Amino acid sequence: MEDTVHTLRPRAEAEAARLPPLLARAEHLAGTVLLGEHGRRRAGQGDDFWQYRPVQQGDSRRMIDWRRSARSDAQFVRQREWQIAQSVMLWVDPAASMRFSSDKGLPDKADRARLLALAISVLLLRGGERVGLTGTALPPRRGQAQLARLTQALTLDSEEDYASPDMAGLVPHGRALLISDFMGDLAGLRAALTKAADRGVRGVIYQVLDPAEEAFPYRGRTIFESMGGTLAHETLKANDLRDRYLERLAERKAELAALCAATGWRHGLHHTGDSAQSALLWLYRAIDKGVGA
Repeated sequence: MEDTVHTLRPRAEAEAARLPPLLARAEHLAGTVLLGEHGRRRAGQGDDFWQYRPVQQGDSRRMIDWRRSARSDAQFVRQREWQIAQSVMLWVDPAASMRFSSDKGLPDKADRARLLALAISVLLLRGGERVGLTGTALPPRRGQAQLARLTQALTLDSEEDYASPDMAGLVPHGRALLISDFMGDLAGLRAALTKAADRGVRGVIYQVLDPAEEAFPYRGRTIFESMGGTLAHETLKANDLRDRYLERLAERKAELAALCAATGWRHGLHHTGDSAQSALLWLYRAIDKGVGA
């Protein structure tokens, strides 16, 4: 027991030390993206029609549906789905595979995924949205305190090589963002997106890859080992595997895109060598506009 305590304490302290820098970086990144007011609060056309509601104080006259209002003594607003769906649930893959980086000058996939998730949370919370994590540990809430909770939760790692999203706690007709390399078994993701679609939840799966995973630059004798250490493969001619690997990767991307198309979601791809700012802007617009925009 004493050995366990001595092992866990340094790791806990190291994790805690990461919190302020991560949050500061996320807030700085969010601040570089000047997006103005969140799109779900803009007047104009939205997504699918949801219901009529009586006019409330603060509604403008142009929001009134005069045809519906003419059938009664009250005035009604034609409310659309995006005006109700104000909860965004996040899942950031905590598995060991996300801790890969091919170069010391590049962030690992987990670092980039957490940075983007926290930065999008900053933007959404500033826009008045409720943000939470999938599962039951962190329900969606508003406010600065929620941002602190998200920061702490997003630093937790798993020792498993790959992970699947836990879609418990989804808010019906809400939005969701799942960030991972999606290099493991997709059965869990299929079940997750099916469950989300059944509850009217739409969102984005955002695939984060290291540039080496995209280019496969390996030659000669190479030992490939999973980050969790459970899988290993040695070859004397790594370049002979390149074409087959790239074909499998293309198939994986196509499978993700098809899964999104079937469930009403959207698929995005980001490389850790590319700009985090452009990735955040794409994510914000994808969540804001919804699928099919």
